[in-house]
Amino acid sequence: MKEPYQETSVAIKKLHYLSGIIITIFVGLYLFNHLWSILGVNQHIALMDTLRLFYRNLLVETILLFAVFIQILSGLKLFKANRNTSTAPFEKLHHWTGFYLAIFFIIHVGAVLGGRHFLHLDTNFYFGVAGLNSFPFSLFFIPYYGLAIISFFGHLASIHGKKMKRTIFRLNPQNQATAILAIGLILTIIIFYGLTNHFRGVTIPKEYNVLLGK
Repeated sequence: MKEPYQETSVAIKKLHYLSGIIITIFVGLYLFNHLWSILGVNQHIALMDTLRLFYRNLLVETILLFAVFIQILSGLKLFKANRNTSTAPFEKLHHWTGFYLAIFFIIHVGAVLGGRHFLHLDTNFYFGVAGLNSFPFSLFFIPYYGLAIISFFGHLASIHGKKMKRTIFRLNPQNQATAILAIGLILTIIIFYGLTNHFRGVTIPKEYNVLLGK
């Protein structure tokens, strides 16, 4: 018979996993949109407008925000319970990337909702690159965004490694996890290229100056 704590822990892990699947689908679309920025600002915004038809409606957005809320609470609880028990490199990566993502979600979701509902800004390409390309704000936003993308792929890599160990097809799960992490690093570089390469020829609309304290 399972102890109450064990049953609670299992329930939290299931909620964390299910909410993670929902978030992963959205983040996949979100990162693909950012990759699209290498083609130009207008192309990035056009694709975002198309994708928003899927995720920016009352039903999907409510589900997504609820999933993020569950992910943050369950993730912090699991991190607190397991951070001192992990020994293998990918176990540590799992816990610490999860912790960073929880903090990132708190800041980022709050910033986007604040930008939309209080500053009345369209949280599009310009909302993201205003701080990313402006010194000294870039000193915060470059590692802030970069670590978020790397943490996302690092979290996926560590989970994949664990899942593969439990299957009969043990095709070097650690090597596969390392490959996923490497792909994440490469995509991070490409995304940053897309979000900064076109900035010299782009005029940020004046309404976004409020993000820079102007």
